[in-house]
This record gives sequence, structure tokens and C-alpha cells, in this order.
Amino acid sequence: MARDVSDSTPITSRDELVGWIAEGCKPAAEFRLGTEHEKFPFYRSDLSPVPYDGDELGRCGIQVLLQEMQKTTGWEPITDDGSIIGLFDPDGGGAISLEPGGQFELSGAPLKTLHETKSELEVHMRAAKDAASKCGMNFLLLGMSPSWTLAETPRMPKNRYKIMTAYMPKVGTRGLDMMYRTCTVQVNLDFSSEGDMVRKLRVSLALQPLATALFANSPFTDGKPNGFLSYRSHIWSDTDPARTGMLPFVFEDGMGFERFVDYALQVPMYFVKRGDTYHDVAGMDFRDLFAGKLAALPGEQATISDWANHLSTIFPEVRLKRFLEMRGGDCGSPGHILAFSAFFTGLLYDSSALDAAWDLVKGWTEEQRQTLRDDVPSQGLEAVIGGRKLVDVGREVLAIARAGLARRGFADASGRDETFLLDILDNRIARGRAPAQDLLDLYNNQWNRNITRVFDHCST
Repeated sequence: MARDVSDSTPITSRDELVGWIAEGCKPAAEFRLGTEHEKFPFYRSDLSPVPYDGDELGRCGIQVLLQEMQKTTGWEPITDDGSIIGLFDPDGGGAISLEPGGQFELSGAPLKTLHETKSELEVHMRAAKDAASKCGMNFLLLGMSPSWTLAETPRMPKNRYKIMTAYMPKVGTRGLDMMYRTCTVQVNLDFSSEGDMVRKLRVSLALQPLATALFANSPFTDGKPNGFLSYRSHIWSDTDPARTGMLPFVFEDGMGFERFVDYALQVPMYFVKRGDTYHDVAGMDFRDLFAGKLAALPGEQATISDWANHLSTIFPEVRLKRFLEMRGGDCGSPGHILAFSAFFTGLLYDSSALDAAWDLVKGWTEEQRQTLRDDVPSQGLEAVIGGRKLVDVGREVLAIARAGLARRGFADASGRDETFLLDILDNRIARGRAPAQDLLDLYNNQWNRNITRVFDHCST
């Protein structure tokens, strides 16, 4: 998330919480897609992570990297206690933010076509690489940092992260790894109505484990194989059960905006922001803030910004805000990033594709969906659901997504529609292999088990 929302309008009823999400509904003609990805900065000279203020060798840090990006983009700075911690496009485009361990995130602008997303990503990657080169850095595109320990990983000067860092070990064993050592790719997609939201949320939740398998790209931890294809996904299994998971209630009768609001109200808070101050209320109940009875801030009334920021601290496999956020993919190459967005755009932005995808997954039980979610981080496309290997399900789903993109009919300057962005997935399905498996083959053979080779192979 690039910036916390600032809207001090008081909330006076539960209906306003529901209404705030419902305001995300828009006509299909106005649907947009926003792609987000994170990447690890590192020093080229010794492959070490980049601290915010630089290091004892006098090398510049992430602060200078952001300043260089500001010169290139002309975007405005985002600050926290006087420290630059991101950039945003004042014309309503994208934003750059820092994740807790210095992961450099692009939150792309809401765009109409994947061709525009491709252009946006290319411009960003050129600017980021140029800025990094001036600082003696490069970026690593993986789902998890492959060699740095948690202790070696720097910490960014963002106050909300200090609160989360203190709270995470109280609710799970892997929360700090999630914060500091993982990178993801996500796509945000719109809905036209409550019913459309429910249908898209159900399909995308059911298929998020397939996305995890297709985009698995985090097989190394602490300098060696970790036994998983997507260790990033495995980490989420014990981060904080109150705010993560497959949301089985979504598939129950009566699902809608109100049901999701009731779920979100039960999720403990991290912080309340007033002005530039983050008040640590980790573990406390939003409903108490809503009632003006929060023990840490007596008499303080919940606002729209509190609600929006609270939703941003809920981390299920698919997140509902004023749009739907697909959260199942490890980061990877630019083609990998674009394929993730293309996959879900093809499935969710064409009504026939959405119908076909629902027909495929609607018979899966809660137990089957959860078992698949649990198996995929280690088994990848070999995992099984409903008696079928996931690779076979994936072949069918990919065909549905491709047909959906073709029917959208958006062509680039050379006449190509958006389907070419799925070609990378055709290859993965044909071979039944995720990027992580290719990396493990390289590590065990050509690289002679030398983890440093991954920095060259997977950098920008």
C-alpha cells in the first residue's frame, strides 16, 4: 500500500462501512486494472541488502534511491516523520512505496488495458534500473530473499511497520518473514454490483492456489533450498490466522458487502492514525473505536480513513476493498508480472469466462479448497483437487482466461490482443513446472549450488 487514506469524516453507522465498500461498484465500461509488484534492492558489489540510510562503507541507501527516482519521475514524495518513504504521481497515476525490509513496490495506476500496464511496467523498470545503477544497486525479482537472514534484513522508517513488527510474533511464527523477506505480485480488479463482487470473489478465491502454483518463485531461504516452491505462500499459513486465509464464509448463502464488513470488524486492529501520529492499538477491537470506547484512545471516534486503513491490514488470499485484490502470486520477471494480471483479467473481466470458471470450481468443497491451499506451496502443479492434478485444471482455466482476453478485443499498436501475455503460462502448463523448479535445477546443476548466481539470473 502506497499511502494511508486521509479522510476524517466520522463514521456514525455500520451501514456507512458497507456503503464505503459498495461505492466501488462501477459500470463494466469503466473497469480498470491496477498491477502491483515488489522487488528487493541489493548492492551489486557484494549482493547485500540495502539499508535506508546507507551503510558503513559510505554507500547510498534506499533514501537516495527514492530521491533519484523522484528526479526521474517528477512524482511527489510521501514522508513519515520527515523521512521519504515513497512517491506518488500527483496526476492520479501510480505510486512507489517501501515494504518493511526495503522491498521497492510499484502500485500501478488504474488502467484500461494490459497493453497500458505493459507500457507502465517498462517505463518503471527503466527508471528504477537507472536510479539503482547510479547508486551501485540492482533489483532482485523473487518471491523471497534467497540468502539474507531476518537479522541481516534492514528495516524501513515507517511507523506502522514498527507497530506490526512488535505485534506479529504474538499471533504467528512467520509474520516477520512475511513482512521483511517476501515479495509479491498482485492485480486489483473492479466489480459492477454486489452480486458481481460475490461471483468474482468466489472464483478468484477458489483459483488463488492455482495462481500460487503457476507463479511459485521462492524456493530459497538463508542461502539454500527451503523445501518449497512458494515459501512466500507457506509463510502466510502461520502469520496471523485472524486476518489471513481462504475465507470460507464467502461461499456461504447470504454473502455480500455486509457479511464481509462483519468479518472485517472482527479482525483486530494494528493502529489508529491521527495527523502524522500512529497510535499503537494492536490487538484491539475496531468495534470499540466505532463506539468511541477504545481504551487506548478514549472518546476517539472512528473515521472513514480508519476504516480504509483497517481494511488494508487484512490479508486474505483475495482482499475486498473498493476493488478486489488478487494476492496469491510470488514476484518474478516482468513477463511473469504481466501474466499474473492477464490471467485474472481474462477470467474476471469477461462474463462468459467468469461463468465458465465458476462452473469449474463451484463443486469444490471447503475442505478441498483448503487442502489445495495447504498443498500448493510445496507440491505446485502436482497438487490434486477433486481427483484431478492441478496442472490439468490449470490447462482448462488458462484456456478460459485466454478466451476471455480475446473477447475483450483490445489490440496494441502492432495489432496483438492481450492474449500474448499468457504465453509464458502456456509454457509452464505444458511442462508442468513453476519458475521455482527451474531455479532449483539451475542451482543444483549449472550453478553448482552457489546461491549467489540467483542474483544475476533474477535481477532487472
